[in-house]
Amino acid sequence: MATGSFYFGGMPHQTTFAHAEFAAKKKTTRREMFLAQLEEAVPWAKLLAVIEPHYPKGARGRPPIGLERMLRSHFLQQWYALADAALEDALYDSQALQRFARIDLQAEGVPAATTLLNFRHLLEPHGRCKALFTAINPDLATRGLLLRAGTLVAATLIAAASSTKNQKQERDPEMHQTKKGNQWCFGMKAHIRADRDSKLVHTVVVTAANVADVTKTAELLHGDETQVHADAGDTGGAKRAEIVALGRKIDWPIAAKRGGIRARAEGAEQEARKAAEKAKASVRAFVEHPFHIVKNLFRHRKVRYRGLAKNGHQLYILFGLANVVIGARPRVTA
Repeated sequence: MATGSFYFGGMPHQTTFAHAEFAAKKKTTRREMFLAQLEEAVPWAKLLAVIEPHYPKGARGRPPIGLERMLRSHFLQQWYALADAALEDALYDSQALQRFARIDLQAEGVPAATTLLNFRHLLEPHGRCKALFTAINPDLATRGLLLRAGTLVAATLIAAASSTKNQKQERDPEMHQTKKGNQWCFGMKAHIRADRDSKLVHTVVVTAANVADVTKTAELLHGDETQVHADAGDTGGAKRAEIVALGRKIDWPIAAKRGGIRARAEGAEQEARKAAEKAKASVRAFVEHPFHIVKNLFRHRKVRYRGLAKNGHQLYILFGLANVVIGARPRVTA
């Protein structure tokens, strides 16, 4: 039974008791606040313009679902780490997700899991995920958030399934294992370059887990930085041929290896060295903020797909959305 009317996506629809009850509830959930803030922060027009030339026009067969609805659903999938079928169920269950995705169950159904899968495959060819990542940063630059004098470079391991209980009975051949501390990890590595002041990610490079951080440092630099902060994995990076070839003077506050500090005799010299390393670490720690958003807020701690290419496409989307979260004010939590 209807109780009035409202406008949804520019079209009038009848307000049901369910809509009225949802609108009248006293508490605004954290999910609703999170989605409302990102609704304002995402540059929808620019992102839609990136995909629109490649999206089906519906000249033949069944008309396609609206592009904006599909993009919004795809972002929900990334924010809440949902599989295609799980996202379909969640859209049916949650009115907050329905409102964000511009879905009115009175007028149309939720995109099916196969439709969500096909949309993700549409984004993967020809660097469209990277194009979405690139389109987000200029919008943030208009808010004065991209300050390129200081650069932070870092890498994080993302685990992959090491089991061979699959159709091919083998591990992903593009993933590799590496030792971190006393623990062996199997998976891939995401190398990023972030701005020292705004914490926004500018560049993402994806490799297998056994690739040394220092070999990818040159690919992460944008060319205008005067200072590069990095951890001990980038020791010696300033002397590499590809860095020397840049012909620019760059300050490299690189973290010292722990063994070198411990080897120093106890006393004022060691305490001074520890204080210097603490000061460097306090700046370098900012690069962990995008990793925190991707791994903890978006729950992306394990790869979802096989191969570096597919996972690389997803990481472009995830770090682009992490930039949106960082750029949103006030800070948001899911």
